[in-house]
Amino acid sequence: MDTGENEYRIARFRERLARDDMAELGVRIEARGSAVLLTGTVPTATHREEILRLAETELAGLPVHADLTVACIDPPERPEELL
Repeated sequence: MDTGENEYRIARFRERLARDDMAELGVRIEARGSAVLLTGTVPTATHREEILRLAETELAGLPVHADLTVACIDPPERPEELL
């Protein structure tokens, strides 16, 4: 595959993440040589898995490396003590 086609597929994947039910704008997608790197923070593990599934579909044939962190949005287990 040529670089232009890879860039097109990456751009299409970015647009799909932004417009689908996910409305995910916090994931950075970069071409790194012949591979693609996904970085950022997502709200849930389910969201992360969906992004990886979409990446596998949209970027089939390209190595995809993911460094996606799941944000902890759970409330604290106990109240914070202020001194």
